[in-house]
Amino acid sequence: MPEAYEFFAGGGMVRAGLGENWRCRFANDIDRKKAAAYRENWGDEELFVGDIAALTPGDLPGEADLMWGSFPCQDLSLAGAGAGLGGTRSGTFHAFWDLARGLAEVRRAPRIVAIENVCGALTSRGGRDFEILCRTWADAGYAFGALVINADRFVPQSRPRLFVIGVRGDVPIDPDLIAPGPEEPFHPIALRRAAERLPEDLRAKMVWWRVPTPVAAVTELAALTERDSTGIRWHSAAQTARVLGLMSPVNRAKVEAARRAGGRQVGALFRRTRQDGEGRKVQRAEVRFDMAGCLRTPGGGSSRQALLVIENGAVRSRLMTARETARLMGLPDSYRLPASYSAACHLTGDGVAVPVVRHLARWLFEPLLAGGESARRAA
Repeated sequence: MPEAYEFFAGGGMVRAGLGENWRCRFANDIDRKKAAAYRENWGDEELFVGDIAALTPGDLPGEADLMWGSFPCQDLSLAGAGAGLGGTRSGTFHAFWDLARGLAEVRRAPRIVAIENVCGALTSRGGRDFEILCRTWADAGYAFGALVINADRFVPQSRPRLFVIGVRGDVPIDPDLIAPGPEEPFHPIALRRAAERLPEDLRAKMVWWRVPTPVAAVTELAALTERDSTGIRWHSAAQTARVLGLMSPVNRAKVEAARRAGGRQVGALFRRTRQDGEGRKVQRAEVRFDMAGCLRTPGGGSSRQALLVIENGAVRSRLMTARETARLMGLPDSYRLPASYSAACHLTGDGVAVPVVRHLARWLFEPLLAGGESARRAA
């Protein structure tokens, strides 16, 4: 059974994605509210709550097949201040890699080291941060490559994320796991441009991981939303009317088409700043009936995930429930969420989509480890 370390673990969504055929040997997060959710779902035997910078290789048991880090994104986000990997939050990547380096020094280097973060990491500080990431793996003797995977391939949420995955130099790699060059959909133009900006020596070392495109149909947004219950708080009629009033003719037409279609139609609401015909900035409301926007932590108006529900000709609006945000992350209903709405949305908005992790585990991590295990047995 392969073993994993999960850093910046939150509520253990990577653990959920890896599945029952993996063993988590160590998990870490500094946020005590998220750690409480982790304990509720996984227990606390493997969990260390505290600053990753306080850890040493001696605190980590065994030898990990996979070391995963979903380090904070704020300094890399397009909405952030642009501090990049030099920032206090996203800069925790360096503490993560210090541990990986320390493990290597005691001959316990993880076979696979993977990180997940926002796609802003491709362009932050003019591409220097992506170069730092790639250089880190290369200098450690890992074969490395990157993927951009949008969770909308699995769940009705637009959530593109960058994954950089390195494999220890002595682990055999099946040639079928490497493409001859970038391939759609997981090597989009933004990633290809970032790779082209790398110094020549790094470009030569970078590989293009081959991961198949999922073929299963994505569940409709409406199917993940809850029906009327005591836990749902609807907006007032005036609040809904205001949202509809902020819509352009195109978006109002979407609402009318959904009303005419009958049945129960559920759309995700978005607030945007647009220019009117005279070039003035105005607030607009937009709606999509197929896909929710990227979940965020509840830190401001733009992060409040709202729905428009049309049923029996009536149009109502409300915030998403905590359970709905969990479903959009691919978590089962058996997953225990914090009782606080804000804490639950912070947990899900900061997490990694569970089915994306499962896809990577099935099509990349597990084949890589199986190849390495076969080679060790043959030796």
